[in-house]
Amino acid sequence: MLTTLLLPSLLLIIGLALLVWSSDIFIDGAASTAKHLSISPLVIGVVVLGFGTSMPEVVVATLASLDNSPGLAIGNAVGSNIANIGLVLGFTALIAPIVVKSSILKRELPVLLAISIGAYLLVLDGQLGFYDGIILVIALVAVMGWMIKANKSLDPKDPLVDDTKHELEEMPELTKNKALLFLVVGLVILMISAKMMVSGAVDIANYFEVPEVVIGLTIIAIGTSLPELAAAISAARKNEADLMIGNIVGSNLFNILAVLAVPALLAPSLLDSSVLYLDMPIMLGFTLAMLLMAIPRKGKAVIQRSQGILLVLLFIAFLILLYFRSIAV
Repeated sequence: MLTTLLLPSLLLIIGLALLVWSSDIFIDGAASTAKHLSISPLVIGVVVLGFGTSMPEVVVATLASLDNSPGLAIGNAVGSNIANIGLVLGFTALIAPIVVKSSILKRELPVLLAISIGAYLLVLDGQLGFYDGIILVIALVAVMGWMIKANKSLDPKDPLVDDTKHELEEMPELTKNKALLFLVVGLVILMISAKMMVSGAVDIANYFEVPEVVIGLTIIAIGTSLPELAAAISAARKNEADLMIGNIVGSNLFNILAVLAVPALLAPSLLDSSVLYLDMPIMLGFTLAMLLMAIPRKGKAVIQRSQGILLVLLFIAFLILLYFRSIAV
């Protein structure tokens, strides 16, 4: 048993470590390249930083779909959104209370909930088909356009503008050639590490006779959410925890519209009934919980430590549920 699992486990662990490292390299390279091309900082904030944090999920979903493992890709998209809220947001609030900017509360959070519900309604027929993927991609382009337009109309003194500028200032200054090198090397290693993860995860799922979607919801989802978790811990230590909720909302939007579109376009398939009637409703529940926690109380929109504890406990409960579901198969 140990010998049989050794190679898949090594592929999964090494692939995960490389994925986390290469995603940072890719984002730094992409943001610096965009700067050298004189692209607006707000556009970089919306497109590069927002899409960049979901790049691991996109690459994993692409390779899993090409490897005829759409369940892994679907589980990754849904599981990453649950992990981003339950694990990343919960853990961040546990370290330091998170102040929610009014623009995020009024615009991004309701849009995320609406998009999440829309995606669920799209697959209620039990299929994630090619035309579903087309609809998701169109919605992705529309949402990105809306976010760029909305951010351009913000007052330069708006806290959201300051947050975006601050994030860009935190990134290393790279020459044009070095930025391109980071971009290409980061993307190549992302592809290689994602392939290692997918290969190891599929072999482990086959060995234990666990549905691939369960592996996607757990190991792969948590693994691809590690860049967000690392950024959350760093932000909380610097008393900048308020930056994280915007990143999480953006990442979850891209996970639904971009990551979920990948298996729809490359490997249309039937959805596992447990994903349709259990995992996606749980994802909607976590999204709604985040919105409710962000509602102002006594004039302040703050996600408190106690609420962070609740989110982490709910995430642990979700993992326990998946465990019992896997051994019941």
